[in-house]
Amino acid sequence: MQPGSGTECRRLIGEGIRLTVSPGFPLRRVKADRALLGQVLINLAVNVRDAMPNGGSLTIKTDNITLDDSPGNASPAGDYAQLTVSDTGCGMSPDLKARIFEPFFTTKGVGKGTGLGLSVVHGIVQQSGGHIEVESRPGAGTTFRVYLPAVDEPAGESMSGEADIEIPLASGKTVLLVEDEDSVRKIFALALEADGFIVLSAAGGLEALRLTEDRDAIDLMVTDLVMPDINGRDLAGMMRSRFPGLRVLFVSGYADEDMLPNSVLQTDGAFLKKPFSLNALTRKVRELLAS
Repeated sequence: MQPGSGTECRRLIGEGIRLTVSPGFPLRRVKADRALLGQVLINLAVNVRDAMPNGGSLTIKTDNITLDDSPGNASPAGDYAQLTVSDTGCGMSPDLKARIFEPFFTTKGVGKGTGLGLSVVHGIVQQSGGHIEVESRPGAGTTFRVYLPAVDEPAGESMSGEADIEIPLASGKTVLLVEDEDSVRKIFALALEADGFIVLSAAGGLEALRLTEDRDAIDLMVTDLVMPDINGRDLAGMMRSRFPGLRVLFVSGYADEDMLPNSVLQTDGAFLKKPFSLNALTRKVRELLAS
C-alpha cells in the first residue's frame, strides 16, 4: 500500500468508527501500482464512512488465497493476494449492489458525490489484472474482496523483465489526457498526478480542443487512437498546429492495430498498447519529456 494510506484511512473515517487492521505475512507479491492501491483503500474507506453515519466497525485484512476452477469463482484458478474490507453498516439491496461500480452512479444527494469512488476502485483493480467482489445485505453490512494475481518476479522488476533505468521526474509539467472511457481516464489521471504532473482530462478530441483553447503551452498529450469524435492522430495534428513541438503518446487496445506503431511513429509520436501498467504509463511520459 501507499505509505501513509492507513493513517489517511483513520483520518477519513473519523473517530466514531472502530478500525481493525489484520495484515497477513508474508503476503504474495503482485504487479500493481502502489500509489493507486492506496487509492483503492482510501476510496473503500470513504464508502464505509458513508455507510455508517452513526458509527460501527471497519475491518481491513490482507491474506494469501488460492482459487480453484470452481464455477462460482469469478477469477481464474491460481494464487492471489487478497484485500478484504468489511463494515457493519447499512448494507445494500441486490439492485443497488448490481450498480455500485457503474461510473457516476451514486446514492448521495445532488451535489454530494461524484459517483466515481467505487468506479475508480473497480478500474484500478482491473488495470492491475485483478478482480473485486462484493457481498452485502440490507442491515447486515458490506464486504469487498479484492483479488490480485501473485507474481514470481522480484520486487522492482519491470513488466518487460528489463532492469529499471532511473528517469528524472518531471513535476509541474502539464499533460493533456484524452481518453473516452471515464473510469480509465480517471485512473490514468490519478497515476500521472501521483507522479507530480498537472493533468488536464478530456473525454474526447472536441473537449480537448475546448479545454486548451486559452492555454499558452502543453508539455505532452496522452491520447487514445480510437475515439468517437476525433481520432488520436487527427487530434495530434490539430494540437501541434497550436502547440509546435508538442510531444504525443498514443495508446490503444484494439487487437487489429498491431501495425499501428509504425504509422504512429511516422507522425513523431510514441505508442503504448493496452493493457499496460500504470508504472509503464508514467515512465513513458517521463521518458518523452526528458528526451
